[in-house]
Amino acid sequence: MSGSERRPVITGIGVVAPGGIGRDAFWDLLTAGRTATRRISLFDPSNFRSRVAAEADFDPVQAGLSAREIRRMDRAAQFVVVATREALADSGYDLAGGDPTRTGVSIGSAVGCTMGLEEEYVVLSDAGRQWLVDHTYSVPHLYGYMVPSTLAVEVARDAHAEGPVTLISTGCTSGLDAVGHGAQLIVENSADVVLAGATDAPLSPITSACFDAIKATSPNNGDPEHASRPFDAHRDGFVLGEGSAVLMLEERNAAIRRGATIYAEVSAFASRSNAFHMTGLRRDGREMAEAITVALDKARLDPSDIDYINAHGSGTKQNDRHETAAFKRSLGARAHEVPISSIKSMIGHSLGAIGSLELAACALALRHQVVPPTANLNTADPECDLDYVPHTAREHEMDAVLSVGSGFGGFQTAAVLARV
Repeated sequence: MSGSERRPVITGIGVVAPGGIGRDAFWDLLTAGRTATRRISLFDPSNFRSRVAAEADFDPVQAGLSAREIRRMDRAAQFVVVATREALADSGYDLAGGDPTRTGVSIGSAVGCTMGLEEEYVVLSDAGRQWLVDHTYSVPHLYGYMVPSTLAVEVARDAHAEGPVTLISTGCTSGLDAVGHGAQLIVENSADVVLAGATDAPLSPITSACFDAIKATSPNNGDPEHASRPFDAHRDGFVLGEGSAVLMLEERNAAIRRGATIYAEVSAFASRSNAFHMTGLRRDGREMAEAITVALDKARLDPSDIDYINAHGSGTKQNDRHETAAFKRSLGARAHEVPISSIKSMIGHSLGAIGSLELAACALALRHQVVPPTANLNTADPECDLDYVPHTAREHEMDAVLSVGSGFGGFQTAAVLARV
């Protein structure tokens, strides 16, 4: 890159995730190879096929939210506001000393305020007994639950951001795509700083019923800790999760001038659609491979430059085959040499939020030069024959890492982070 190009970097990370609230607890869980999957406690799952999930032990009062904020905000909004505050504090950036019109927000979410909407429907319909509902029984902020952009607005309000504010909803790649959009705002000089990330709190009966219907989630209810098994020969579906991660993005030279700690540079993003099937994937992984190739080209890197891959690794039969094929197609021989892992084995699949959590993990991996493992990978699958780092974190020298996502609707996204 030339010196005149604006280069986005990560200077702050905030996390709300299963297994612990905050960036440090998140990284400790991942590097220890611990799983946060368990029987669902947020509602009674007895009548569902899959009764396991990765829940965040989140107390909004302990997290610093006021009674008014708790009343106004859905759980997903609470997550992202708390993650934003941690990212800002971690960055050391003084928003009050900057131009609010140069502060942007880019938040992703697949299912918006699902929990608030379902809870209110249950009240308004008298648990489904009334076809015609009485709106006077609803909370005052019900309209906000119905509009996904509310999530980005809550972040903007909390950070006093008056620049570009966007909600990205591209299914399970929302978290990756939102950070990609935020990085582009820096590159094109539309913002000096951007709070970019994603949030989802989908652990509700309606979400469980939807995934039960298509048999996408694991029915391994007798052993919740080992239910999420990406790339394992006995994998039987993904495990739902919840959470949020927000990254503080700044222009590289400005961050260096103010003495900021830089986790990583956001080198490139690329996305493709398979235009094939709402939930199905082709076995050859062509569309994901194309996204990877384009991202590497944008970052001006060769496959040999990639030192770690954070896989989508959902734990479904078709995804893990598709992804393995995509790595081989795009990276060639390098696919057999580079370590690959899926953190969904430990924190589940939080739908739109997971891409931002995975990018947070990538930035921390670069900082600490440690590859998080794939938990529960006990039996090798001949169709998934790459180095998926089973069980134990691995010290590993890294300069550039790749993170990929695959979402219902055919979305395929690849992102490259580089060490600074």
